[in-house]
Amino acid sequence: MQAEAPQTWTVGSLVKWATDDFQARGIESPRLDAELIVAHALAITRTQVIIDAQRPLADVELAKLRALVKRRRAREPMAYLLGQREFYGRVFKVDKRVLVPRPDTETLVDVALERTRACSMSMRLLDLCTGSGCVAITLARERPTSRVTATDVSADALEVARANAQRLGAYNVAFVEGDLYAPVAGARFDVITANAPYIATSEIATLMPDVRDFEPRLALDGGADGLDLVRRIVADAHGVLVPGGVLALEVGAGEAPAVAALLSEHGFASVDVRRDYGKIERVVSGARPR
Repeated sequence: MQAEAPQTWTVGSLVKWATDDFQARGIESPRLDAELIVAHALAITRTQVIIDAQRPLADVELAKLRALVKRRRAREPMAYLLGQREFYGRVFKVDKRVLVPRPDTETLVDVALERTRACSMSMRLLDLCTGSGCVAITLARERPTSRVTATDVSADALEVARANAQRLGAYNVAFVEGDLYAPVAGARFDVITANAPYIATSEIATLMPDVRDFEPRLALDGGADGLDLVRRIVADAHGVLVPGGVLALEVGAGEAPAVAALLSEHGFASVDVRRDYGKIERVVSGARPR
């Protein structure tokens, strides 16, 4: 019997195959993921993916695409496959060394900017647990005359953050390795932002596999109730903030009331809770009394 002729893969047939495969595995937005993977692998736009649907794929292109599809099958985050994620209108490079920036975290930037409108042009900002640097770099670019310091315990994360700052022209950011406030002992800041780990240890296993199996646990695990680092940040903030300085914290779903109470207990004034795009109470902020 004559062997069946090998299938000729085209851009369109690869997109359909990947879409069907992702859908069968319960992956959200299967068509979008398939188109983004093809666009990335072929270095073309999503529009070109549609226009060039009938273009045959070379063997080297097909091998590259199949490798990416295999990684997505395993639930590796799209941001890691593409090597980037957009945040606040800028594209940040990301990989397995850092948490993938979320749209929810843009609310943290909004709050920090809004609550410091009256600060001087040379305001000093501190970003704790900076990860990819998305918050620190965004604040630095939005307030180009400010002086921003960003800390993280992970040297790997800081390597990613520094590369992002260089690429995005955020030259007014200093990245320092260390635990929370330790690297900035003696310094004072007008605003402190923190997207610290806030997921309870017992909830890690229930996370989506895209998060649980790939993103750094160090950036996720917030201890027994998710607030271990948040408590430390709040407890020591007065010694780092100038009078009237603002502390803004990203928190998990359902944690805002406890964190707002924590700020009040530590003497913060004008405590505020802000909802994210999904209407979840996401950012708690307060000011050190003058």
